[in-house]
Amino acid sequence: MQQKRSPQTAAARPSNPEMDQPSQVVGVHSGKKHRFSKTPKDAINLIENFGVEGDAHAGADDQHLFHIRRYGQQPNLRQVHLIATEFFDEVSEYGHSVRPGDLGENIATRNIDLLGLPTGTRLRIGAEAIIELTGLRNPCHQIENFQPGLLKHCKIATPTGVVRKAGVMSIVLRGGTVKPGDTIEVALPPTPHKPLVYRVPDADDS
Repeated sequence: MQQKRSPQTAAARPSNPEMDQPSQVVGVHSGKKHRFSKTPKDAINLIENFGVEGDAHAGADDQHLFHIRRYGQQPNLRQVHLIATEFFDEVSEYGHSVRPGDLGENIATRNIDLLGLPTGTRLRIGAEAIIELTGLRNPCHQIENFQPGLLKHCKIATPTGVVRKAGVMSIVLRGGTVKPGDTIEVALPPTPHKPLVYRVPDADDS
């Protein structure tokens, strides 16, 4: 029997169907304070089981302010946030101008279908850094405050469920420096694969 696909996986499409371009980093960003957008950098340093050095969301415990208020102290599964720049191309067709770092991601990518990868996928970025994908970002009202009308393209209700398109979250398995132009190598987890989902802390604990 064919396994039923999640609405997220079913909606994902290959970023590079011809497979003639390497998957790579387009931009890297960080911010010391909890602000919506992050500042472009020449390079960022990933620290094992911690995140991006100097970033407000780095730490062994979840640093998301809403999560802290609602769920208390939880392991940080959101150490590094990635977005595919193909999404910026997509929303530009609706009149939105979004640049790398604007939506608060740490790493902007090209030629990799982030949303279609399964939970537990490992990405080797550059010479040393390795991260593991843990879930989806849940787009919030701050996106609408940033650009009115943008949120509906980031979080889409379908007959089979909600599709979230504002990037993926990960943890750092091995540290290293990441910079624009670095290549990205994909290592899938063992089967059966589980699609990326928005992980709610208390649901994970139950």
